[in-house]
Amino acid sequence: QGGAEIIPLEPDQGNSCEGNDHTPHPFTSSVLRFFNVFSMAPLSAAVLAISSVLVAPSAAADPAQPPCKRFDEIYATGKELCENMWSDSFVYEEDESKAFTMWFWDKTNPNDATSRDLGLLTKDLDVCLLDYFHKDAPGPEPDNFTECQPWKSNSCCAYQTVSSAQKMKEAYGVQYHWDRCGPLSPECERFFVEESCFYECDPNAGLFRKWNTTVYDPRCDNNAAGYNETYAKAKPCNHNAWQMYKMPIKASYCDAWLTACSKDRFCASDSGDYFTCAAEYLAVDLAAAELAKKEKELNATMVLRDRLQAQVVDLKASSGIAPGIVVLIVVLAIVAGIAVCGGLWLIRREKSGKPVFAKQVDEHVKTDEFVKADLQI
Repeated sequence: QGGAEIIPLEPDQGNSCEGNDHTPHPFTSSVLRFFNVFSMAPLSAAVLAISSVLVAPSAAADPAQPPCKRFDEIYATGKELCENMWSDSFVYEEDESKAFTMWFWDKTNPNDATSRDLGLLTKDLDVCLLDYFHKDAPGPEPDNFTECQPWKSNSCCAYQTVSSAQKMKEAYGVQYHWDRCGPLSPECERFFVEESCFYECDPNAGLFRKWNTTVYDPRCDNNAAGYNETYAKAKPCNHNAWQMYKMPIKASYCDAWLTACSKDRFCASDSGDYFTCAAEYLAVDLAAAELAKKEKELNATMVLRDRLQAQVVDLKASSGIAPGIVVLIVVLAIVAGIAVCGGLWLIRREKSGKPVFAKQVDEHVKTDEFVKADLQI
């Protein structure tokens, strides 16, 4: 490749050292005898064989893409959709007088009355209890607050967070895109937008925060300023300020969601659990990024190989140096490159906390460290 001239490694007649007054140093002669194994091979083949070790393929198998299935193949009922998709965030509630809705057209938020009826509120909420992109306190938003318009007069979300369906889909990373299995129908996607608005904007959602203020300990939250790793490991504990737990949702809303999405496709891992899917997609995306990086390194190595081949041709033509010496120069340059690359690789392993010469310890990835609040509520 690269169009470089193919040069035999055997010395040409006119370049033979035999009878030459400039007899090579004994060390050089021994090195040349060592590289005599290349004497019948083209120089470009030798360069290719050595340079190919600069970028070795990964031995680990790439993670598989999560399976995609139709909604009605993953969730048999609306109950399974609301409870499985969001882990323990929601509960399917058939007594709708005791349940909340993720969307409404009323002038006032009906969820406020539900919270009071359930004894969760004695006055209007003046604080946003969930904490990720949320505001500190609920309040009105500007006239261009249209995507989540039911909460315009009293919202825990800022316009910038929910300015469009696309903005909400992309808020927590590509692993949380709800259309990883292909574009959703408009009627199906609308339910994901409504859920996102509900989570981001409705003050009542914070009443079902998993680690509420009575149990939350910032020493256990690795996203909090007061996080204490030693304490969290000894306890052990793993808190956050964004996750919801068992908020009752109207059965009719969950059923309508499944009806709208029944023929659309979604990730089927772990019975359609959004957060399991997100963790698997993250692993796939990281592997793809690593592969792209290796391909880039390989391409750079191939360019270097072609450049070396061209330099060998020029060096031989201009200096008359014996091909064996040329091979030695090229090989030493490539070996130096391998040493540098190997050193950088070892340093990268050390910095990543996975030293090559240390005892290997299996670490379980906590999927909730990848979980984003938009979709696991």
